[in-house]
Amino acid sequence: MAADSNSSLSWRKVISWAFYDWANSAYATTVIAGFFPIFLKDYWVPAGTAETISTARLGMANSVAGLVIAAMAPMLGAIADRGGAKKKFLVFFATLGVVMTAGLHFVAKGNWGLALTLYVLATMGFSGGNIFYDSMLVSVAPEKKFDFVSALGFSLGYLGGGLLFGFNVWMVLHPEKFGFVDSSAAVRCAFLLVGVWWAVFTVPLMLFVKEPQRDGAGFGGWATVKAGFIQFRDTFREVRKLRMVFLFLAAYWLYIDGVDTIIQMAVDYGKSLGFPSSSLITALLITQFVGFPAAIVFGKLGERFGARTGIFIALGVYLCVTIYGYFMDNAKEFYVLAVVIGLVQGGVQSLSRSFYARLIPQDKAAEFFGFYNMLGKFAAILGPAIMAVAGMISGNPRVAILAIIPLFIIGGVLLAMVKPTGGSTNTLSEIGKI
Repeated sequence: MAADSNSSLSWRKVISWAFYDWANSAYATTVIAGFFPIFLKDYWVPAGTAETISTARLGMANSVAGLVIAAMAPMLGAIADRGGAKKKFLVFFATLGVVMTAGLHFVAKGNWGLALTLYVLATMGFSGGNIFYDSMLVSVAPEKKFDFVSALGFSLGYLGGGLLFGFNVWMVLHPEKFGFVDSSAAVRCAFLLVGVWWAVFTVPLMLFVKEPQRDGAGFGGWATVKAGFIQFRDTFREVRKLRMVFLFLAAYWLYIDGVDTIIQMAVDYGKSLGFPSSSLITALLITQFVGFPAAIVFGKLGERFGARTGIFIALGVYLCVTIYGYFMDNAKEFYVLAVVIGLVQGGVQSLSRSFYARLIPQDKAAEFFGFYNMLGKFAAILGPAIMAVAGMISGNPRVAILAIIPLFIIGGVLLAMVKPTGGSTNTLSEIGKI
């Protein structure tokens, strides 16, 4: 059974669950958004390679990782639901991410192929783990607290990811203080530290978050896999009836494409405009530490005015951010962009998760969050690919960023058609009648 909507919070369980965001956000900040794009251009890619080629390789690597997870997510979610194995799947993907991230430490200079391979596998671990982490929201919090608890996770993620990222930046800027011969050695060590951080702070969830079991559930090898296939088939046949879920997922697919593209490609975009690497790293730190309190504020905003209202506010800001990004000329303007993004990034992510949790049946949370993350990953395929192609065709990185504007507009229009329902306790057939 999922948490009763009238029950109080179990703080040990909630904090343990939220600490997984603290754990894996170190990968999002230090690796995806921070050092990997810069290190790929400056260390792993041979000198003389065009900026647009390097950008295209990074964009396609993000797309490949997203495509693989997107293809597997709903099926794995269905299997996890049937076998009561959401936590097991989370630990498996987290382990994959930890090992592959630590492996980046050992990649030699110029070996961009191996670096991108490990990056793809680590990103698959990061994204795959999030499917099952997100789906556990419905079992760690009562429905009336979804917005707050979801926001708490993102808030701790910003703080934890920012703290380790800040330490890593200090280490890279002053390598001699840590016994490194140069900044490159410090960056490689930073990848290793991310793996350790991710592993250590996953332990509270493993120890203190118990997964509620369905009647008769238990992972029984092939029998569970077969049952998961059957559940997935049955749910897929019912998709046409899930009106509110379908509309929300369509809206989410579009607007989160723009959000994820900005997250993944912001540093690369700034690098292409000629901004110093130190300025780009500083901007990322600004986003992290602004995002920590801002995510909590959005959680409270969602509780008072509704999650959908909060998402609309964030999308309006992102629309302005995209236009502003086209006209940026210096690093100071990039700092302004970082502050504004920090104010809304955690909000749009956390409120989307909590809003969706209210629309789906709790006994199929992992499968439905599989669809949710599948669309998020398909969005992450489209956005970076659009930027890569637009940049290569035009030869101007500024042109690429404008391509994501329609995603926020159309996504917002579709979101306006979704009627909030408080439906997380509904059965599949009841949701079909909404």
